Amino acid sequence: MRGKVGLVVGLAAGYVLGTRAGRKRYEQIKTQAQKVWELDPVQNQVSKVKDFGTSAALAVPNALWDGAVKITKAVAAKGSAGDRVDAGVAAAQKSKRDIADAATVTAEEAEAAAKKAADDIDEKLNGGK
Repeated sequence: MRGKVGLVVGLAAGYVLGTRAGRKRYEQIKTQAQKVWELDPVQNQVSKVKDFGTSAALAVPNALWDGAVKITKAVAAKGSAGDRVDAGVAAAQKSKRDIADAATVTAEEAEAAAKKAADDIDEKLNGGK
């Protein structure tokens, strides 16, 4: 499905870049591309991607901030210097795992969202075939 969309986009880009038909044909293609861009299904996907991008962009910084707070609290807690260092190291290791998990989840969600968007557009273009 994604291959079909990619093929169509590639062919269109190659044709636009390689055409010798002149400015008139370029303007026709540009007008058609603008019409497709303004279709409701395309704009719905654009909106979904914007929303996802906003939430995904915040996931990792939030994990970083939470980790920094946990480490600071662990190091500032009462106890001997050795206990505080041990607590700080343990908090740092947990924070590292949390940040890695947040990045992995974000990447997986981005991949799934991109695949769904490509499938939705492909379905709209092919009429559900």
